[in-house]
Amino acid sequence: AARFGAAFRAERVAVAPGPNLEARARAARHARLGPHALLGHTADDQAETVLLQSLRGAGPAGLAAMRDDGRRPLLGLRRQETEALCASLGLEPVRDPMNDDPAYRRVRVRRELLPLAADIAGRDLVPVLARHAALFGDVAGLLDELAAGLDPTDAAAVAAAPPALARWALRGWLAAADPSGYPPDAAALDRVLAVARGERRAAEVAGGLRIVRSGGRLSVRPAGE
Repeated sequence: AARFGAAFRAERVAVAPGPNLEARARAARHARLGPHALLGHTADDQAETVLLQSLRGAGPAGLAAMRDDGRRPLLGLRRQETEALCASLGLEPVRDPMNDDPAYRRVRVRRELLPLAADIAGRDLVPVLARHAALFGDVAGLLDELAAGLDPTDAAAVAAAPPALARWALRGWLAAADPSGYPPDAAALDRVLAVARGERRAAEVAGGLRIVRSGGRLSVRPAGE
């Protein structure tokens, strides 16, 4: 940092072992860094994320992967370019041992799935997958704009909206309500949509939440209430 005239600050977070370690560690890092920190994801990270989201059965939001929100200035660069730059400057990056542990799905996607898919396709798939992410990002952006005009707590309005738009509006509303900040899966959205349509009285979703309909309004309550 001194060499380049930059400030430096070290932060430490503790993440307990257990399920979803990657996601919990990422959330802890981002919380400590704050919303204005720039992140070092590259085009290779983007391609891996598209494949991971495909394996999870994600919809447009997931396949948009990491959307260009101004926080990822290296998203258009390849990992090998960032490594070459570091080498040319005599910098030795800190390497996270989790990036070499095949117990994590991303590592297997990086080392096994992506090279195999590229071999089958006969070409480098990173630019192709990054382009897919950009296209789905455009779709997600349009749905964001359309969903802004739909009140997700108005059961009648949600029930009358096109299903894709209704799910999108519910997705954003429920993600904001979940303490983890993660959006619900497709099955949960369908359950909540059924509540809006009056097909069921309530629905449980992740995060220990329950969605109920009363007086034509949808509301979020702790599960069990």
